[in-house]
Amino acid sequence: MAEEETVASIAQLYLGNLLYALELAAMSLEAQGKADDAAYYRGLGRKLAEAHGREKLGAV
Repeated sequence: MAEEETVASIAQLYLGNLLYALELAAMSLEAQGKADDAAYYRGLGRKLAEAHGREKLGAV
């Protein structure tokens, strides 16, 4: 039986793409003078990246 797709498994598979898209959104918002909104998306990307790093350390 194939592994069931979950939000977590899909997010992990495409994490690099998601982080890139979040940074593009942040850059666009920053260019529009929306620094607070840009910071929100960068913070979200940072949380995802840090969680992935902790997960990798736990798997070693």
